[in-house]
Amino acid sequence: MLKLHPEILEKNGGKQFVVLPYEEFLAMQERLADAEDLMELRKAKRAEVKKRSIPLAEAKRKLGLR
Repeated sequence: MLKLHPEILEKNGGKQFVVLPYEEFLAMQERLADAEDLMELRKAKRAEVKKRSIPLAEAKRKLGLR
């Protein structure tokens, strides 16, 4: 679990901004990128469910590989 130490800034009596230590910001950015990658992977896998696949040995044979 990512431990955050936010500093909340207020404007006109309401919460407006959050300031994080730079290292925490970088860690959060990395986790968001990982989550986006995972969502794209899952989307791609769903799109491929109905497509026919072939065994690796057959693919190599068709490509003239060993």
